[in-house]
Amino acid sequence: QVQLVESGGGLVQAGGSLRLSCAASARTFSSRAMGWFRRAPGKEREFVAALSWTGDNQFYADSVKGRFTISRDNAKNTVYLQMNSLKPEDTAVYYCAQAQSILVTTRSREYDYWGQGTQVTVSS
Repeated sequence: QVQLVESGGGLVQAGGSLRLSCAASARTFSSRAMGWFRRAPGKEREFVAALSWTGDNQFYADSVKGRFTISRDNAKNTVYLQMNSLKPEDTAVYYCAQAQSILVTTRSREYDYWGQGTQVTVSS
């Protein structure tokens, strides 16, 4: 069983930054693509960012492109999401997820393990 534990959420003013971390328990971490998703109040879960098992290929939602950066440290079984220039509309619960394969994907159905989520609140 894979366990993913997010941390780093909190309350920040608009324009500020946060760095989310996601620690994975599985030895398969280094051979799987990873992603971040979010769910805002009253909205469906949406894709935020994903990267390949090597970290070389990255994909971002248009709404966060240029502001968020996804990265990973396979030696630490950890994936990160650096969030800069935060906006009130970034307020959501953020989830990390492990993909079913090495292939990078934006589709939530192609991720089979999920963390419990961490709350990010951006005040205006």
